[in-house]
Amino acid sequence: MANKVLIKNSGFAQQLAKNVGTKIDGDPLWCARFNATNPDAVIQTYLDGLEDGADIISTNTYQASVDGYMQYLSLTKEESIELIKKTVKHAHTAREKWLAKIGKTLEENNGFPLISGSVGAYGAHLHDGSEYTGDYADTVDADTFKKWHKMHIDAILDVGVDCLCIETIPCQAESKAIIEMLCDDYPDVKFWITHQCKDDKNLAHGEPLGEVCQMIWDHLKARNLTKNCYAVGANCVKPKFVTSLFKSVNGGKKPEEYIPLVVYPTSGETYEKDIGWVKKGDCPPIEGFIPEWVALGLRILGGGCRTSSKDAQKFKDVLEGLNK
Repeated sequence: MANKVLIKNSGFAQQLAKNVGTKIDGDPLWCARFNATNPDAVIQTYLDGLEDGADIISTNTYQASVDGYMQYLSLTKEESIELIKKTVKHAHTAREKWLAKIGKTLEENNGFPLISGSVGAYGAHLHDGSEYTGDYADTVDADTFKKWHKMHIDAILDVGVDCLCIETIPCQAESKAIIEMLCDDYPDVKFWITHQCKDDKNLAHGEPLGEVCQMIWDHLKARNLTKNCYAVGANCVKPKFVTSLFKSVNGGKKPEEYIPLVVYPTSGETYEKDIGWVKKGDCPPIEGFIPEWVALGLRILGGGCRTSSKDAQKFKDVLEGLNK
């Protein structure tokens, strides 16, 4: 992990939509519905990411919450937790199939591909877009955040993953509560954490990304747990914002002082509630930005909404060129 940029599976929702043959955007459970209704398509989407060169596959549990499954699938709490566990098992099934195809054991392949357990923001289960505003930060306390996230983290870890990926966190209050919980309750668990940013400087709720990332790193340093954190950064942001966001974290530091960074940006398109995804102006390809992101400390890269699993190979081609 120290000096290599790892590629995470990209465009999971778009690829899953192809595999199930139906629209996904707008569903209150989003991709997570198909963990119950079409698990074979979920496994195939994991495999698609591996076929296209991903070093890491993230589990399809971002929007797989107990509350959501109870409300929209009429499951019990126990059944909801079991469905989350089954979804993580599907990632293991995909990895085993992939390794069998290439004729290697996990050990022979240096422990790759990794499986990261996806944990979405508190707001994701509310189905009101609040993971993109962080409005609930003003009414939800730290204990509530911790209790809600812990239930889902425990389910994921019970099956076994290589790390957690805490994703699309829109506010400092939730990020701080999660880091405190990880240090207190999971001192041996590896993870990365990404935030939702509304522009090239600030989280959705308004706090500067640079300050939030430094807060996380300082807390980990105080507990001697920076070794657990693979990276901090942002996801579901436009590519044109990322360089400025990264500079807010590592700008002015020596390379040896850099905080490791992660990003999986969107294609650059804009989502409009009543229309869907819309191109507004120029949307330059993600791969064109990679060299400047690597120079600022990039360690994990993926593609978010409106990207494709095929983008993984484009990212790898650029990284290989940088290493020559």
